Amino acid sequence: MTINTGADIRRLGLAGPSVFPLALGCMGMSGMYGPADEAESIATIHAALDAGVTLLDTGDFYGTGHNEMLIGRALRDRRDRALVSVKFGGLRSPDGGWTGVDTRPIAMKNFLAYTLTRLGLDHVDIYRPARLDPQVPIEDTVGAIADMVTAGYVRAIGLSEVGVETIRRAHAVHPIADLQIEYSLISRGPEAAILPALAELGIGVTAYGVLSRGLLSGSRPSGPTDFRAHLPRFAGEAGERNRALVQALEQVARDKGVTASQLAIAWVLSRDPSIVPVIGARTRVQLTESLGALPIALTPADLGAIDAALPPAAVVGDRYSAPQMRMLDSER
Repeated sequence: MTINTGADIRRLGLAGPSVFPLALGCMGMSGMYGPADEAESIATIHAALDAGVTLLDTGDFYGTGHNEMLIGRALRDRRDRALVSVKFGGLRSPDGGWTGVDTRPIAMKNFLAYTLTRLGLDHVDIYRPARLDPQVPIEDTVGAIADMVTAGYVRAIGLSEVGVETIRRAHAVHPIADLQIEYSLISRGPEAAILPALAELGIGVTAYGVLSRGLLSGSRPSGPTDFRAHLPRFAGEAGERNRALVQALEQVARDKGVTASQLAIAWVLSRDPSIVPVIGARTRVQLTESLGALPIALTPADLGAIDAALPPAAVVGDRYSAPQMRMLDSER
């Protein structure tokens, strides 16, 4: 795969690094969508770097540490070519269940120590709490990460899935590079208040779920170990109705001469130059398709056709289960 030298570099806010316009999300390489092939995962990371991708996104709880160790192996001789963004604070049980969030300063330092060891790095480029901890003021968490910036263990601070009030409070303590939040053709909630606030404050966006976990590409849950099988938008009648919407999007894509996945990624890219889509490619084939979105230019007529095919109000079901939705500060 050749390096995409024609891709415009994007800046993650006023306080963050300049990065390739697409980031590689590595969560799916650690079993979240069913079994993954480790050799292919590492080959995909290498191919992404060879194509010019600079930002790799992970969480210390993805695969209970497996994802960080995987990235560490992939970067063994390529550290100078990658920026690594890490989410922390998600708590897991031995059976893989989600048991809550802990972003206390003392816990953050412990999580960071393990992260650096698993990654084999001396610093993390962007470090962020995975969710807002209702027991810990955001000022305490961000202030503690700022101490790690001063100490050289962290380069920039990010946030994930928080609302406008939390963003403002965090940014008042230390400049925030970017907010990581779900944003796609069928998850457009951030447009109302969050994206305008980020623009005002000079904070970038790393948008995950740009393919709605494969819904927009026609993917279906692979089995009970695939967490999408338990998400409202994929299940039962809601899943069937949403797939019908995607079929209409696929027709628009065919008329454009691209795939539905490429169209969905290009749509997010077109929204604002401060937004960097995080693509969850697990294979080199998926990566190549996603990179094919970069040269797509969407005209006003294209955007109108997309909105007509997939109006946000027609989407059925929340993006997470009810208990998970209640945890999201960004949804309040």
